[in-house]
Amino acid sequence: MRLPLFLAALALPLAAPAYAALNEGARAPDFTTDGAIAGKSFHLHLAEQLKKGPVVLYFFPAAFTGGCNAEAKAFAQSIDKFKAAGATVIGMSADSVPQLKKFSTAHCAGKFAVANASPKVIADYDVSLGQTFKTPEGVERAVTDRTSYVIAPDGTIIYAHSDMSPAGHITGTLAAVRKWRADHPR
Repeated sequence: MRLPLFLAALALPLAAPAYAALNEGARAPDFTTDGAIAGKSFHLHLAEQLKKGPVVLYFFPAAFTGGCNAEAKAFAQSIDKFKAAGATVIGMSADSVPQLKKFSTAHCAGKFAVANASPKVIADYDVSLGQTFKTPEGVERAVTDRTSYVIAPDGTIIYAHSDMSPAGHITGTLAAVRKWRADHPR
């Protein structure tokens, strides 16, 4: 009798969505990092991207994994809708830049940037799963959870969504960007 209850309790944290630590209204931490777009190196400074309009900053666990591939493809398929609302989409993971170069063409279709989330960025955005793994090169790296933020040009987080399922990240962030745009016409 107790064993099924114990097993159900153990599974609960895996089934329940995670919640973003940075809430709406919080200030998004600024950072600079390197990444890739369409297979080419890309230097990212969040403050510079925010000068263009809102930024959808989505963290994903690891390139070339099932959920992350699906999420990147879904963002790529919706990128014109984000651009129409004036938003920039940037994917973030602890993957190396060479890995992100490959991922940016294979699954992002060259339509948006993916960038390296350093341990500081992972801590500042509180997106660590508390797990690490070794890359084929023998480098230990963190694994981030799947969290999406929409950041207004003034650096304020206007939407946050954490769920290890990629479903809902695109629709939620796009709705938040569109609402922001409606409240801030060009």
